[in-house]
Amino acid sequence: MTGVRDWGYKGTAVQEDALGKTLSDVSIRTDSKQRTRTFSFFGHFGLDNFGNLGNEITFHAILYHLRRFLPNVEVICICTDPVTTAKIHNIIGVPISRPVANAWKPRNRLAKVLRSIVIGLPSELYRCLAAFTTLKRTDVLVIPGTGLLTDAYGLRSWGPYNIFKWSLIAKMCGCKLLFVSVGAGPIDSRAGKWLVNSALALADFRSYRDTGTKEYLRSIGAGAAADRVYPDLAFSIVDEIAPNSAMERHCRPVVGLGLMLYHGKLSSDKKRESTYNAYLEQLVVFAKWLLARDHDIRLLIGDLSDKPVIAEFKALLKRRLEFYDEERIIDDPVRSVGDLLAQLATTDAVVATRFHSTLLALALNKPVVSISFHQKCTSLMQDMGLQDYVQNIHELSAEKLIEQFCQLEKNAGSLRLMIQEKVAERRKALDEQYRLIFGDLFIG
Repeated sequence: MTGVRDWGYKGTAVQEDALGKTLSDVSIRTDSKQRTRTFSFFGHFGLDNFGNLGNEITFHAILYHLRRFLPNVEVICICTDPVTTAKIHNIIGVPISRPVANAWKPRNRLAKVLRSIVIGLPSELYRCLAAFTTLKRTDVLVIPGTGLLTDAYGLRSWGPYNIFKWSLIAKMCGCKLLFVSVGAGPIDSRAGKWLVNSALALADFRSYRDTGTKEYLRSIGAGAAADRVYPDLAFSIVDEIAPNSAMERHCRPVVGLGLMLYHGKLSSDKKRESTYNAYLEQLVVFAKWLLARDHDIRLLIGDLSDKPVIAEFKALLKRRLEFYDEERIIDDPVRSVGDLLAQLATTDAVVATRFHSTLLALALNKPVVSISFHQKCTSLMQDMGLQDYVQNIHELSAEKLIEQFCQLEKNAGSLRLMIQEKVAERRKALDEQYRLIFGDLFIG
Protein backbone atom coordinates (compact mmCIF):
# COMPACT_ATOMS: atom_id res chain seq x y z
CA MET A 1 0.00 0.00 0.00
CA THR A 2 1.37 3.42 -0.95
CA GLY A 3 0.00 6.89 -0.59
CA VAL A 4 -0.33 9.74 1.80
CA ARG A 5 -1.53 8.83 5.29
CA ASP A 6 -4.46 10.82 6.62
CA TRP A 7 -2.86 12.99 9.28
CA GLY A 8 -5.44 15.72 8.88
CA TYR A 9 -3.81 16.58 5.55
CA LYS A 10 -4.92 15.46 2.11
CA GLY A 11 -2.68 14.65 -0.83
CA THR A 12 -1.64 11.90 -3.18
CA ALA A 13 1.66 10.18 -3.86
CA VAL A 14 3.28 9.11 -7.12
CA GLN A 15 5.93 6.56 -7.94
CA GLU A 16 8.38 8.87 -9.75
CA ASP A 17 10.24 11.89 -8.45
CA ALA A 18 11.00 15.14 -10.26
CA LEU A 19 14.32 13.79 -11.51
CA GLY A 20 12.58 11.06 -13.47
CA LYS A 21 13.94 8.30 -11.24
CA THR A 22 11.89 5.90 -9.20
CA LEU A 23 12.50 6.09 -5.47
CA SER A 24 12.02 3.17 -3.10
CA ASP A 25 8.61 3.07 -1.49
CA VAL A 26 8.53 3.71 2.22
CA SER A 27 7.17 0.77 4.14
CA ILE A 28 3.81 1.53 5.75
CA ARG A 29 2.93 -0.26 9.00
CA THR A 30 0.31 -2.99 8.67
CA ASP A 31 1.16 -5.13 11.70
CA SER A 32 -0.44 -3.56 14.78
CA LYS A 33 2.03 -5.42 17.04
CA GLN A 34 5.10 -3.68 15.56
CA ARG A 35 5.26 0.05 14.95
CA THR A 36 7.33 1.29 12.03
CA ARG A 37 9.98 3.82 12.98
CA THR A 38 9.18 7.30 11.76
CA PHE A 39 11.47 10.14 10.72
CA SER A 40 10.06 13.65 10.32
CA PHE A 41 11.87 16.41 8.43
CA PHE A 42 11.28 20.14 8.79
CA GLY A 43 12.10 22.78 6.19
CA HIS A 44 11.26 25.16 3.38
CA PHE A 45 10.68 22.42 0.79
CA GLY A 46 8.46 22.10 -2.29
CA LEU A 47 8.46 23.64 -5.76
CA ASP A 48 5.05 25.29 -5.65
CA ASN A 49 5.17 28.99 -6.51
CA PHE A 50 8.78 30.00 -5.72
CA GLY A 51 10.76 26.81 -5.20
CA ASN A 52 14.38 26.97 -4.07
CA LEU A 53 16.28 24.26 -5.94
CA GLY A 54 19.07 24.29 -3.36
CA ASN A 55 16.57 23.36 -0.66
CA GLU A 56 15.12 20.68 -2.91
CA ILE A 57 18.42 18.95 -3.54
CA THR A 58 19.19 19.12 0.18
CA PHE A 59 16.03 17.18 0.93
CA HIS A 60 16.70 14.76 -1.96
CA ALA A 61 20.12 14.10 -0.44
CA ILE A 62 19.15 13.37 3.14
CA LEU A 63 16.10 11.33 2.12
CA TYR A 64 18.19 9.24 -0.29
CA HIS A 65 20.71 8.42 2.42
CA LEU A 66 18.07 7.76 5.08
CA ARG A 67 16.57 5.15 2.75
CA ARG A 68 20.05 3.78 2.07
CA PHE A 69 20.75 3.19 5.78
CA LEU A 70 17.19 2.62 7.06
CA PRO A 71 15.00 1.48 4.14
CA ASN A 72 12.00 0.44 6.21
CA VAL A 73 11.06 3.70 7.88
CA GLU A 74 8.07 5.95 7.53
CA VAL A 75 8.84 9.50 6.41
CA ILE A 76 6.98 12.73 7.11
CA CYS A 77 7.99 16.10 5.70
CA ILE A 78 6.79 19.15 7.64
CA CYS A 79 7.24 21.86 5.04
CA THR A 80 5.94 24.92 3.21
CA ASP A 81 4.66 22.93 0.23
CA PRO A 82 3.50 19.54 1.55
CA VAL A 83 1.36 18.67 -1.49
CA THR A 84 4.20 18.78 -4.04
CA THR A 85 6.70 17.25 -1.62
CA ALA A 86 4.40 14.31 -0.86
CA LYS A 87 3.84 13.66 -4.55
CA ILE A 88 7.50 13.85 -5.55
CA HIS A 89 8.89 11.67 -2.77
CA ASN A 90 5.96 9.33 -2.04
CA ILE A 91 5.91 10.35 1.61
CA ILE A 92 3.54 12.04 4.05
CA GLY A 93 3.35 15.82 3.74
CA VAL A 94 2.33 18.07 6.63
CA PRO A 95 2.14 21.90 6.52
CA ILE A 96 4.41 23.81 8.90
CA SER A 97 1.54 26.06 9.91
CA ARG A 98 -2.00 24.97 9.22
CA PRO A 99 -4.19 27.79 7.87
CA VAL A 100 -7.19 28.88 9.90
CA ALA A 101 -10.12 30.51 8.12
CA ASN A 102 -10.38 34.15 9.15
CA ALA A 103 -12.00 36.91 7.14
CA TRP A 104 -11.62 39.59 9.82
CA LYS A 105 -8.59 41.80 9.09
CA PRO A 106 -8.78 44.83 11.40
CA ARG A 107 -6.81 48.01 10.76
CA ASN A 108 -6.77 49.84 14.09
CA ARG A 109 -4.46 48.78 16.91
CA LEU A 110 -7.12 47.91 19.48
CA ALA A 111 -8.97 45.68 17.01
CA LYS A 112 -5.71 43.93 16.12
CA VAL A 113 -5.06 43.19 19.80
CA LEU A 114 -8.62 41.89 20.18
CA ARG A 115 -8.22 39.73 17.09
CA SER A 116 -5.01 38.24 18.51
CA ILE A 117 -6.79 37.29 21.73
CA VAL A 118 -10.06 36.05 20.23
CA ILE A 119 -8.72 34.38 17.07
CA GLY A 120 -4.91 34.32 17.18
CA LEU A 121 -4.35 32.44 20.43
CA PRO A 122 -6.99 29.72 19.84
CA SER A 123 -5.68 29.29 16.27
CA GLU A 124 -2.13 28.84 17.50
CA LEU A 125 -3.31 26.37 20.12
CA TYR A 126 -4.95 24.39 17.32
CA ARG A 127 -1.69 24.43 15.35
CA CYS A 128 0.25 23.24 18.39
CA LEU A 129 -2.15 20.36 18.91
CA ALA A 130 -1.83 19.45 15.22
CA ALA A 131 1.98 19.49 15.58
CA PHE A 132 1.70 17.29 18.67
CA THR A 133 -0.48 14.83 16.70
CA THR A 134 2.19 14.64 13.98
CA LEU A 135 5.13 14.22 16.34
CA LYS A 136 3.69 11.96 19.03
CA ARG A 137 4.41 8.92 16.83
CA THR A 138 7.68 10.27 15.42
CA ASP A 139 11.00 8.85 16.59
CA VAL A 140 13.32 11.51 15.14
CA LEU A 141 12.78 15.10 13.97
CA VAL A 142 15.49 16.23 11.54
CA ILE A 143 16.10 19.83 10.51
CA PRO A 144 18.40 19.31 7.51
CA GLY A 145 20.75 21.67 5.71
CA THR A 146 19.76 24.95 4.04
CA GLY A 147 20.14 28.42 5.55
CA LEU A 148 17.12 27.88 7.76
CA LEU A 149 18.39 29.64 10.87
CA THR A 150 17.59 33.23 9.90
CA ASP A 151 14.94 35.84 10.60
CA ALA A 152 15.56 37.65 7.29
CA TYR A 153 12.14 36.47 6.06
CA GLY A 154 10.35 36.97 9.35
CA LEU A 155 9.89 34.94 12.51
CA ARG A 156 6.95 32.86 11.33
CA SER A 157 6.37 30.54 8.32
CA TRP A 158 9.60 28.46 8.23
CA GLY A 159 11.40 31.02 10.42
CA PRO A 160 12.72 30.85 14.01
CA TYR A 161 9.32 30.73 15.74
CA ASN A 162 8.14 27.56 14.05
CA ILE A 163 11.58 25.96 14.27
CA PHE A 164 11.48 26.49 18.03
CA LYS A 165 7.82 25.42 18.33
CA TRP A 166 8.28 22.15 16.43
CA SER A 167 11.58 21.46 18.25
CA LEU A 168 9.97 22.00 21.66
CA ILE A 169 6.96 19.81 20.83
CA ALA A 170 9.30 17.12 19.47
CA LYS A 171 11.14 16.97 22.79
CA MET A 172 7.84 16.94 24.68
CA CYS A 173 6.87 13.92 22.57
CA GLY A 174 10.15 12.15 23.32
CA CYS A 175 11.63 12.56 19.80
CA LYS A 176 15.33 12.83 19.12
CA LEU A 177 16.05 16.24 17.57
CA LEU A 178 18.82 16.61 14.96
CA PHE A 179 20.10 19.77 13.25
CA VAL A 180 22.14 18.41 10.33
CA SER A 181 24.62 20.52 8.31
CA VAL A 182 22.53 23.66 8.75
CA GLY A 183 23.46 27.19 7.73
CA ALA A 184 22.65 30.35 9.66
CA GLY A 185 22.36 34.12 9.49
CA PRO A 186 21.51 36.82 9.49
CA ILE A 187 19.57 36.78 12.77
CA ASP A 188 19.01 40.41 13.68
CA SER A 189 16.07 40.51 16.09
CA ARG A 190 16.32 39.68 19.79
CA ALA A 191 13.36 37.34 19.43
CA GLY A 192 15.00 35.56 16.50
CA LYS A 193 18.24 35.04 18.41
CA TRP A 194 16.41 33.74 21.47
CA LEU A 195 14.27 31.34 19.42
CA VAL A 196 17.24 29.96 17.45
CA ASN A 197 19.35 29.62 20.58
CA SER A 198 16.53 27.86 22.43
CA ALA A 199 15.82 25.46 19.56
CA LEU A 200 19.49 24.51 19.22
CA ALA A 201 19.73 24.00 22.99
CA LEU A 202 17.03 21.32 22.74
CA ALA A 203 18.90 19.31 20.07
CA ASP A 204 20.46 15.89 20.58
CA PHE A 205 22.80 16.51 17.64
CA ARG A 206 24.00 19.69 15.94
CA SER A 207 26.21 20.11 12.88
CA TYR A 208 26.83 23.09 10.61
CA ARG A 209 27.73 23.23 6.94
CA ASP A 210 30.80 25.44 7.49
CA THR A 211 32.94 26.87 10.27
CA GLY A 212 31.55 30.35 9.53
CA THR A 213 28.07 29.19 10.56
CA LYS A 214 29.38 27.66 13.78
CA GLU A 215 31.34 30.81 14.65
CA TYR A 216 28.38 33.05 13.83
CA LEU A 217 26.03 31.07 16.05
CA ARG A 218 28.58 31.05 18.87
CA SER A 219 28.81 34.85 18.55
CA ILE A 220 25.10 35.15 19.37
CA GLY A 221 25.30 32.62 22.19
CA ALA A 222 23.90 29.65 20.28
CA GLY A 223 25.22 26.12 19.96
CA ALA A 224 28.28 24.76 21.76
CA ALA A 225 32.01 24.43 21.17
CA ALA A 226 31.63 20.67 20.74
CA ASP A 227 29.19 21.04 17.83
CA ARG A 228 30.38 19.45 14.61
CA VAL A 229 31.04 20.89 11.15
CA TYR A 230 30.13 18.74 8.16
CA PRO A 231 29.82 19.82 4.49
CA ASP A 232 26.61 20.90 2.80
CA LEU A 233 24.35 17.89 2.23
CA ALA A 234 24.05 18.57 -1.52
CA PHE A 235 27.60 17.30 -2.03
CA SER A 236 26.37 13.80 -1.10
CA ILE A 237 23.77 13.30 -3.83
CA VAL A 238 25.04 14.69 -7.14
CA ASP A 239 26.79 11.49 -8.25
CA GLU A 240 23.59 9.51 -7.64
CA ILE A 241 21.27 11.81 -9.59
CA ALA A 242 23.45 13.69 -12.07
CA PRO A 243 22.08 13.03 -15.56
CA ASN A 244 24.00 11.57 -18.43
CA SER A 245 23.53 14.73 -20.40
CA ALA A 246 21.62 14.20 -23.63
CA MET A 247 21.28 17.95 -24.14
CA GLU A 248 22.64 19.50 -27.29
CA ARG A 249 26.38 20.22 -27.21
CA HIS A 250 27.64 23.39 -28.83
CA CYS A 251 30.69 23.76 -31.04
CA ARG A 252 31.82 26.76 -28.98
CA PRO A 253 32.70 26.69 -25.27
CA VAL A 254 29.63 27.21 -23.08
CA VAL A 255 29.78 29.39 -19.97
CA GLY A 256 27.00 28.96 -17.42
CA LEU A 257 25.89 32.33 -16.09
CA GLY A 258 23.89 31.91 -12.89
CA LEU A 259 21.56 34.84 -12.25
CA MET A 260 19.75 35.79 -9.05
CA LEU A 261 16.91 38.20 -8.30
CA TYR A 262 18.85 40.06 -5.62
CA HIS A 263 16.74 41.53 -2.82
CA GLY A 264 19.32 42.14 -0.11
CA LYS A 265 17.43 40.33 2.65
CA LEU A 266 20.43 38.20 3.57
CA SER A 267 22.71 41.22 3.99
CA SER A 268 22.71 44.70 5.50
CA ASP A 269 22.52 46.27 2.04
CA LYS A 270 20.23 49.30 2.29
CA LYS A 271 20.70 50.15 -1.39
CA ARG A 272 19.63 46.79 -2.73
CA GLU A 273 17.91 48.17 -5.85
CA SER A 274 21.03 50.02 -6.95
CA THR A 275 23.14 46.96 -6.10
CA TYR A 276 20.87 44.80 -8.25
CA ASN A 277 20.95 47.22 -11.20
CA ALA A 278 24.74 47.50 -11.05
CA TYR A 279 24.96 43.70 -10.80
CA LEU A 280 23.01 43.27 -14.04
CA GLU A 281 24.99 45.99 -15.83
CA GLN A 282 28.33 44.41 -14.91
CA LEU A 283 27.14 40.96 -15.99
CA VAL A 284 26.00 42.38 -19.33
CA VAL A 285 29.51 43.80 -19.90
CA PHE A 286 30.96 40.40 -19.03
CA ALA A 287 28.48 38.63 -21.32
CA LYS A 288 29.41 40.94 -24.23
CA TRP A 289 33.05 40.06 -23.67
CA LEU A 290 32.28 36.32 -23.64
CA LEU A 291 30.34 36.55 -26.90
CA ALA A 292 33.14 38.53 -28.52
CA ARG A 293 35.58 35.79 -27.45
CA ASP A 294 33.46 33.17 -29.22
CA HIS A 295 31.84 31.66 -26.10
CA ASP A 296 28.18 30.75 -25.87
CA ILE A 297 26.25 31.58 -22.69
CA ARG A 298 23.80 29.36 -20.85
CA LEU A 299 21.57 31.29 -18.45
CA LEU A 300 20.97 29.45 -15.16
CA ILE A 301 18.72 30.00 -12.15
CA GLY A 302 18.75 28.26 -8.78
CA ASP A 303 15.35 29.40 -7.55
CA LEU A 304 12.08 29.56 -9.47
CA SER A 305 11.66 33.12 -8.19
CA ASP A 306 14.66 34.06 -10.34
CA LYS A 307 12.73 33.69 -13.60
CA PRO A 308 12.09 37.47 -13.98
CA VAL A 309 15.81 38.25 -13.87
CA ILE A 310 16.35 36.14 -17.00
CA ALA A 311 13.99 38.39 -18.96
CA GLU A 312 15.55 41.55 -17.48
CA PHE A 313 19.06 40.40 -18.32
CA LYS A 314 18.21 39.43 -21.90
CA ALA A 315 16.40 42.73 -22.51
CA LEU A 316 19.35 44.71 -21.13
CA LEU A 317 21.84 42.69 -23.17
CA LYS A 318 19.83 43.28 -26.32
CA ARG A 319 19.86 47.05 -25.67
CA ARG A 320 23.64 47.06 -25.12
CA LEU A 321 24.54 45.02 -28.21
CA GLU A 322 24.49 46.34 -31.75
CA PHE A 323 24.03 42.78 -33.02
CA TYR A 324 22.25 40.18 -30.89
CA ASP A 325 22.46 36.51 -31.86
CA GLU A 326 19.75 34.93 -29.70
CA GLU A 327 20.93 31.40 -30.54
CA ARG A 328 24.14 32.02 -28.59
CA ILE A 329 22.21 32.86 -25.42
CA ILE A 330 20.84 29.50 -24.26
CA ASP A 331 17.78 29.86 -22.07
CA ASP A 332 16.12 26.51 -21.35
CA PRO A 333 13.39 26.36 -18.70
CA VAL A 334 14.26 25.04 -15.23
CA ARG A 335 11.46 23.23 -13.40
CA SER A 336 13.40 20.90 -11.13
CA VAL A 337 16.78 20.01 -9.68
CA GLY A 338 17.19 17.56 -12.55
CA ASP A 339 16.82 20.36 -15.09
CA LEU A 340 19.44 22.48 -13.34
CA LEU A 341 21.91 19.59 -13.11
CA ALA A 342 21.40 18.70 -16.77
CA GLN A 343 22.07 22.27 -17.81
CA LEU A 344 25.14 22.61 -15.59
CA ALA A 345 26.49 19.38 -17.08
CA THR A 346 26.66 20.97 -20.56
CA THR A 347 28.83 23.89 -19.44
CA ASP A 348 32.61 24.21 -19.60
CA ALA A 349 32.82 26.77 -16.78
CA VAL A 350 30.34 28.57 -14.55
CA VAL A 351 29.93 32.06 -13.10
CA ALA A 352 27.25 31.71 -10.43
CA THR A 353 25.50 33.83 -7.82
CA ARG A 354 23.24 31.46 -5.89
CA PHE A 355 24.99 29.33 -3.30
CA HIS A 356 23.73 25.95 -4.48
CA SER A 357 24.24 26.78 -8.17
CA THR A 358 27.90 27.30 -7.26
CA LEU A 359 28.00 24.14 -5.15
CA LEU A 360 26.32 21.93 -7.75
CA ALA A 361 28.65 23.18 -10.47
CA LEU A 362 31.61 22.28 -8.24
CA ALA A 363 30.08 18.89 -7.48
CA LEU A 364 29.94 18.33 -11.25
CA ASN A 365 33.66 19.25 -11.42
CA LYS A 366 33.15 22.58 -13.19
CA PRO A 367 35.59 25.50 -12.65
CA VAL A 368 33.56 28.27 -11.00
CA VAL A 369 33.69 31.99 -10.28
CA SER A 370 31.30 32.94 -7.46
CA ILE A 371 29.52 36.27 -7.11
CA SER A 372 29.02 36.27 -3.35
CA PHE A 373 25.88 37.80 -1.82
CA HIS A 374 26.34 36.09 1.58
CA GLN A 375 29.22 34.80 3.67
CA LYS A 376 28.18 31.22 2.86
CA CYS A 377 29.27 31.71 -0.77
CA THR A 378 32.66 33.08 0.28
CA SER A 379 33.13 30.29 2.84
CA LEU A 380 32.30 27.62 0.25
CA MET A 381 34.87 28.95 -2.23
CA GLN A 382 37.53 29.28 0.48
CA ASP A 383 36.89 25.73 1.66
CA MET A 384 37.26 24.51 -1.91
CA GLY A 385 40.57 26.36 -2.37
CA LEU A 386 39.00 28.81 -4.83
CA GLN A 387 39.27 32.03 -2.80
CA ASP A 388 40.85 33.81 -5.79
CA TYR A 389 37.67 33.29 -7.81
CA VAL A 390 35.15 35.20 -5.69
CA GLN A 391 33.68 38.69 -5.93
CA ASN A 392 31.36 40.47 -3.54
CA ILE A 393 28.07 41.35 -5.24
CA HIS A 394 28.21 44.86 -3.73
CA GLU A 395 31.52 45.57 -5.45
CA LEU A 396 31.08 43.55 -8.63
CA SER A 397 33.43 44.65 -11.40
CA ALA A 398 33.18 43.30 -14.94
CA GLU A 399 36.85 44.09 -15.47
CA LYS A 400 37.90 42.01 -12.49
CA LEU A 401 35.44 39.28 -13.47
CA ILE A 402 37.07 39.07 -16.89
CA GLU A 403 40.51 38.79 -15.25
CA GLN A 404 39.29 36.04 -12.92
CA PHE A 405 37.64 34.15 -15.77
CA CYS A 406 40.81 34.29 -17.91
CA GLN A 407 42.75 32.88 -14.97
CA LEU A 408 40.05 30.23 -14.47
CA GLU A 409 40.34 29.09 -18.08
CA LYS A 410 44.12 29.09 -17.91
CA ASN A 411 44.16 26.91 -14.77
CA ALA A 412 41.10 24.79 -15.65
CA GLY A 413 42.98 21.48 -15.76
CA SER A 414 44.61 21.77 -12.34
CA LEU A 415 41.49 23.31 -10.83
CA ARG A 416 39.37 20.35 -11.95
CA LEU A 417 41.76 17.93 -10.26
CA MET A 418 41.65 19.94 -7.02
CA ILE A 419 37.86 20.28 -7.14
CA GLN A 420 37.46 16.55 -7.75
CA GLU A 421 39.61 15.71 -4.72
CA LYS A 422 37.80 18.15 -2.44
CA VAL A 423 34.35 16.95 -3.53
CA ALA A 424 35.43 13.36 -2.79
CA GLU A 425 36.58 14.44 0.68
CA ARG A 426 33.21 16.06 1.34
CA ARG A 427 31.26 13.03 0.20
CA LYS A 428 33.36 10.87 2.53
CA ALA A 429 32.74 13.23 5.46
CA LEU A 430 29.00 13.28 4.78
CA ASP A 431 28.88 9.50 4.61
CA GLU A 432 30.44 9.50 8.07
CA GLN A 433 27.71 11.85 9.30
CA TYR A 434 24.93 9.73 7.78
CA ARG A 435 26.33 6.63 9.48
CA LEU A 436 26.37 8.54 12.74
CA ILE A 437 22.83 9.98 12.64
CA PHE A 438 21.11 7.06 10.92
CA GLY A 439 23.18 4.37 12.62
CA ASP A 440 25.04 4.90 15.88
CA LEU A 441 23.00 7.84 17.19
CA PHE A 442 19.64 6.46 16.11
CA ILE A 443 20.24 2.95 17.39
CA GLY A 444 21.84 4.27 20.54
